[in-house]
Amino acid sequence: MTILESPPTAPYAESSIPVLETERLVLRAPRIEDVPAIAELADNAAIAEMTVSLPHPYRADDARAFVETLALGANAATFAIFLKRPRAAGLFAGMASIATRPGEALPELGYWIGEPLWSRGIATEAARAVIDYVFSETDMPSLAGAARVVNPASRRVLEKCGFQWTGVGLTRVRALGASVPVDRFQLDRRTWVSIRAWGSTALPHRRAAAV
Repeated sequence: MTILESPPTAPYAESSIPVLETERLVLRAPRIEDVPAIAELADNAAIAEMTVSLPHPYRADDARAFVETLALGANAATFAIFLKRPRAAGLFAGMASIATRPGEALPELGYWIGEPLWSRGIATEAARAVIDYVFSETDMPSLAGAARVVNPASRRVLEKCGFQWTGVGLTRVRALGASVPVDRFQLDRRTWVSIRAWGSTALPHRRAAAV
């Protein structure tokens, strides 16, 4: 992979987000043509209630506004996740992102996967790709993560990626219109280096071709 065009402290722009490829997935910046697929999978209370910013119901207008905002260069690096396998090639699976929320010191890893694709290890594989990308391409010292205390599946993703539990806090969930308890986690660069062997997988790499 090559070095980011912008320094790590600058806002991420769509042009600086590479295409990442893992064994089963391709991750790239969301595009306008993805709007129908995003709206279809994201319009699910079971997903929205476990995320910070997804509204519910989630409509095509929400997906379009989301993609158009990213194109303007929000302070985040967001990847749309697609399957690679022949019978499902190009199938939209969910989102993964790194973003620094207002009032927070560390960028936070976020992700969601469409319910039809749960329990297949997709969230873990995508999260590891984004983590590897951040630590290998920027000088960020640490990443934060959080999972609702009622969401053990998300907690397992963070733990499998090497995040360490740091305590409990409150996070406001847009779909609920309320603050809820979350487990907070952190992954530092030194830990990432020591456990970098995500099984036998290689670092995700950029590819020029679009999905």
